[in-house]
Amino acid sequence: MQAIPAPSSAAQSPRRFDRLDTLRGLAIVWMASFHFCFDLNHYGLLHPVQHFPSDPFWTVQRTCIVTLFLLCAGMGQAVALQAGQGWPRFWRRWARVAGCAALVSIGSAVMFPESWISFGVLHGMAVMLLIVRVTVPPLRRRLGRGAVPLLIVLGLLALRLPGWAQAPVFNTRWLNWTGLVTQLPYTEDYVPVLPWLGVMLWGVAAGLLLLTHRRHWLAGPVPAALRPLAVLGRWSLSFYMLHQPLLIGAVLAWLAFAKM
Repeated sequence: MQAIPAPSSAAQSPRRFDRLDTLRGLAIVWMASFHFCFDLNHYGLLHPVQHFPSDPFWTVQRTCIVTLFLLCAGMGQAVALQAGQGWPRFWRRWARVAGCAALVSIGSAVMFPESWISFGVLHGMAVMLLIVRVTVPPLRRRLGRGAVPLLIVLGLLALRLPGWAQAPVFNTRWLNWTGLVTQLPYTEDYVPVLPWLGVMLWGVAAGLLLLTHRRHWLAGPVPAALRPLAVLGRWSLSFYMLHQPLLIGAVLAWLAFAKM
């Protein structure tokens, strides 16, 4: 399972959104803990052996982690849109996400040639960020605050659509990114546009509401003990790209030491 938040958009504002960054940091620590357990299990160091694809203890955690990341990504986009983020800055941030998605595909193909990641969370996030960027600003211009209820409805539709419009034709690697599959692909990570776009849209809606009525919930100060999480949340993409190689390297080093 791969999971990563969108790059922080808080830098668009003259004030840091420390609480949003902290929430993202909490999510990434949870993700790293999940991945560490996955790595230990993969190399036979967890007893009894865990079944990550089917055990509810792990599948529910994965769903919660991805949900939290996409909610944070949506709220981050709300912050960026309110701050007037221009297209050049958006494209620079988007290119980092898309580039890292390509690296994940290459790395997973080396490590898991039979189940490499063709459309994981970074791939999904890159597409979802484009959809949000293209659709939300026009909705806000035309509807004002009425855009928020519409985003909630659209999010619900995105969540429900895979159950209504699925078809075998979408089961191939070329089309399973839509999420309209009748059979889940055999891959180490799979975060299709549907239904997960609905979570990001709800994150945007929540962010717009909070920025209007409870801005301090996102931008308020955090206790000193939580500040490291806020810093980590601002560097989430870098942390994501580094943490698995480091964790796997540590596990392999331990195995090599144990054989000495």
